[in-house]
Amino acid sequence: MRPLSIVHMTSVHSALDHRIFRKECRSLAKAGFDVTLVGPHPEDTVKESVRIKSVKRHGSKLARMTRTVWSVFQEAQKRDADIYHFHDPELIPAALLLRSGGRKVVYDVHEDFPRDILFKDYLPYWSRRILGWLMERAESIACKRFSAIVCVTPAITERLQQINSRTVTVYNYPYPEELISEDPAPWDTRASAVSYVGTITPQRGIAEMVRAMDLLPPSLQATLEIAGDEIPGEVRKFSGWRHVRFHGVLDQPSTYRLLRNVRAGLILMHPIPTFVDCMPVKIFEYMGAGIPVIASDFPLWREMLGGLDCALFVDPLDPRAIAQAIEFVLSNPEKAEQMGRRGQAAVARKFNWNTQAQKLVDLYCSLASAPCAG
Repeated sequence: MRPLSIVHMTSVHSALDHRIFRKECRSLAKAGFDVTLVGPHPEDTVKESVRIKSVKRHGSKLARMTRTVWSVFQEAQKRDADIYHFHDPELIPAALLLRSGGRKVVYDVHEDFPRDILFKDYLPYWSRRILGWLMERAESIACKRFSAIVCVTPAITERLQQINSRTVTVYNYPYPEELISEDPAPWDTRASAVSYVGTITPQRGIAEMVRAMDLLPPSLQATLEIAGDEIPGEVRKFSGWRHVRFHGVLDQPSTYRLLRNVRAGLILMHPIPTFVDCMPVKIFEYMGAGIPVIASDFPLWREMLGGLDCALFVDPLDPRAIAQAIEFVLSNPEKAEQMGRRGQAAVARKFNWNTQAQKLVDLYCSLASAPCAG
């Protein structure tokens, strides 16, 4: 009996995206599925039993949403797969074409796109609410047609499950073996430092982090280690900037090495709808690296982590509250180390990708036995 053939599709992400390739496609190939990934990549290749069919990602947004999407659709259609699994809302028209041909199609929802539109700075403010409403209507109509939906957070699942009953949550947890070192840096050899890794924007708290560093006692000689994209120019002018070490964009192994040599990880997203219900993978990366988490005091995050005693929750808009949490971690090394160990144990036990991969396998097996209505 031949294995089920699966085609994953993306026009926005790199073909080697962490969730799409490193987690989902690799796990499916290991489980015995015949997996092809169609997406932006320099060349056709095979990596870890996953066939990658490259398409060109065009530079402008309009060209990507037309020419790149069309290329992805054409290459995917050639595969005549059992199941198609796509990752970007701009691929919805292509996915509906596949459904109209009787194919089984899974929509992987990485973000709450209708609400994200409300905070896109490149869009005129007056247009965002209208576009968000239109996006939600279009997504809702399309989701009724898809064979299944995979969501990254419970909030998105709750919204879309009302439209399509075959909706599951597959959390974006990290691989524990990539984070949990067998020979971690001893706590007393770590720098008097905290870290932020990831996308850098005002809404993700970069200004408040830097201002907080200037409120710490000079005796701590603390630094903020940042790994990510470009820092907004005005933040570099803050007096707290002298306490920052900016590493730029790091690859994953370098990021994990950085985390294993600091004493806390910061995730201080502002309390806006698109963030309050999200579950950023960096929370679990900090925990897996064995460091305490200093996090925005969101109800979902407090519910998820509050009982583990591995995190400090603060008002992300208050630099003084942030500074107090950083000072506590740096001034209480034994307590901080124990917090880090508890978080790491929770990742090894629960918050890891190995607990999620089986959800995809089970979903595909259920689709394989379901009738394929056009």
